[in-house]
Amino acid sequence: MTIERARAWHLFTLLVCAASLVLQFYLSAANKNTQVSPFTVGTRIGNFFCYFTIQSNLIVLAAAVALVLVPDRDGAFWRVALLDALLCITVTCLVDVIVLRPQVHLGGWSNVADIGLHILTPILMVAGWLLFGPRPRLAWVTLGWATVYPLAWVAFTLIRGHVVNWYPYPFIDVTTHGYARVTLNVAMVAVLFLVLGAAFVWLDRRLPRAPVQP
Repeated sequence: MTIERARAWHLFTLLVCAASLVLQFYLSAANKNTQVSPFTVGTRIGNFFCYFTIQSNLIVLAAAVALVLVPDRDGAFWRVALLDALLCITVTCLVDVIVLRPQVHLGGWSNVADIGLHILTPILMVAGWLLFGPRPRLAWVTLGWATVYPLAWVAFTLIRGHVVNWYPYPFIDVTTHGYARVTLNVAMVAVLFLVLGAAFVWLDRRLPRAPVQP
């Protein structure tokens, strides 16, 4: 796939991701989600940026901007960022579809934003990498460094949750489930993260080099 086609795909991913983030930010700040929040506007905005979903989409947004500018981008930091974008948005999608979505009943614009953040952006990001790369970029050491961000998110979420008595997701709510159950839940997601990471590294070594000059 050529550089220009890669750039067009990444631009489309950027626009879908950005639109979904802006819509969800508005719904959260204005308290117009399907599930109304009891918090003040400042707290709602603070909580908004604590969701793994939001942070994963922000990573994808940054990666998409970088790839629009330089579709065959490379570099040590970039490789970790690329793998984090792929992994975090894929885990976001799978956890939402398997665990979270069956527990909630979204409607209206809340459902539109949710589909954009949890379904469309993940599909576009992963499909874009499969079609356009950039590849080869990933190695096993890249996977090691890519675990730093999700581990930091878990630590931050547990510490902040203890302080403010609020957790972004039910499966990580220590108040409800206790530390033993939450630790087990996090461990299961960690296994999923590592399995997906190994799959991306394996594919990176076997799929054709991309993108290519016309």
